[in-house]
Amino acid sequence: MRKRPSRAVVPALAVSALLLAAGCSASPAESSSRADRARPAEASASATTDTGQPLAVAAAPEATSTAVARPGASGGRAHRAALKVASYDSRTRRAVISPIGKGGSGGSATKSPSPSAGSTAKPRGTAVGDVIASAPAPGAPDGLLAEVTSVIGEHGDGTEVQTAPTTLDALLGDDDAKGSVPVDPASFDIEKLLPDVRVSWAKAGDVHVGPAGAKVPLGSLRIDVGAKVATAPGAQASASASVSGYVQVAPDVDFSYGGDAAGSGPGAAYLGVSGDWDAQWTVKGRAAASARPQRVAFAKLHADPVLQVGPIPVVVNLDLTCYFQVAADGTVSVDVEQRLKGDFKAGGTFGAAEGWTPVDESHMTSSPVHTSVSAAGRLKAALGAEATVGLYGAVGVTADLAPYLRGEASGSADAATATGSTAKTDATATGAWALYGGVDLTGTLRMQLSIFGTPVFQRAIPLGVLHREWKLADGRV
Repeated sequence: MRKRPSRAVVPALAVSALLLAAGCSASPAESSSRADRARPAEASASATTDTGQPLAVAAAPEATSTAVARPGASGGRAHRAALKVASYDSRTRRAVISPIGKGGSGGSATKSPSPSAGSTAKPRGTAVGDVIASAPAPGAPDGLLAEVTSVIGEHGDGTEVQTAPTTLDALLGDDDAKGSVPVDPASFDIEKLLPDVRVSWAKAGDVHVGPAGAKVPLGSLRIDVGAKVATAPGAQASASASVSGYVQVAPDVDFSYGGDAAGSGPGAAYLGVSGDWDAQWTVKGRAAASARPQRVAFAKLHADPVLQVGPIPVVVNLDLTCYFQVAADGTVSVDVEQRLKGDFKAGGTFGAAEGWTPVDESHMTSSPVHTSVSAAGRLKAALGAEATVGLYGAVGVTADLAPYLRGEASGSADAATATGSTAKTDATATGAWALYGGVDLTGTLRMQLSIFGTPVFQRAIPLGVLHREWKLADGRV
């Protein structure tokens, strides 16, 4: 796991929200499925995509090849090339392209593979019109997708070229590709923003990070967090406010592309994040009143998973900011505990007739809940994450997913409830009380999704608002 020097790092709750789409606690069958999707697709990384079969989508091997295509030229379909991006200057858009095995300035961000038999054409010089797709490289931490517009000349490390932005359809053409790939929990850069944050993850090979004895399913992240919340003035010491809990997530990146035989860009496309999640958290005390809900970020998370789409490395950029948010009127004291499980999907889908439209789905259920609400008042506490998903450094989708608990009381109440066929509620109260669970999902589709080769938006497209709320328990005496 890469770490930034000055701050601790933590991914989970971050993943909680967008990746609230992400999931943990997979069954043995689910674990096997995730492992299958994560396995590099060697068969799909053939010399060209000229097979007539849909391209496989899988996690790219560590030694990721550069792909080159020359649209419109004979034999110009995308293929693995014995080349690498030795360096790139994002200001001038100049790149140095080197043969595999030749050193580049600043080193290489990924190991360069030796060409395998039948996997690449003979090494050749870079030419005007070539479209290059590369995994993260020196000067291009988000990967590089570019067209060569001129060859400047030989450089000590290779050939220096001038490039211009291009789109994925220049590489994928009329091919089809679809798949979901798990994100390696060890690949996240994690920045802790609060002191009491702990991160655990596990992967195959008995590799484990986190507190001793922490139980984390393979491929999953778990983030435990605890934090104080401003307490209402005049509240007794026993009513000090706090939020604590954990989130387990194992996010998948979802990618699809459907080529248009007419060569006018894709007929279909999709980019998003999905998965299952498991979270348990507690809100206690008497939070201070505030005109606005108080949002506190506790973790930032970043990963650049590389998908192998046939011979083409497609770099997906994930950024997540995890937060909790408390809104209260300063009069009510609560002690609420809840465990939520569910799934989530967020992204954008393209169709030739409809254009880009949002995808936002979330299904959640609650396990046994205990709540104590004292005095009249209201409180709402959310544990969420804001996430962005893009390709090659261009943000395509922004989503803010916030599961929450909301309590109201006109007097005092104490209740415990369980869900399911044996559901029952025991409560004592003076007045009325109610407890709700819910989820809010908001976001935006960005113009940069045109990187697929689809028409450019004139403006960002709101995802709309997905709002679901369900009653956990209520009563009156």
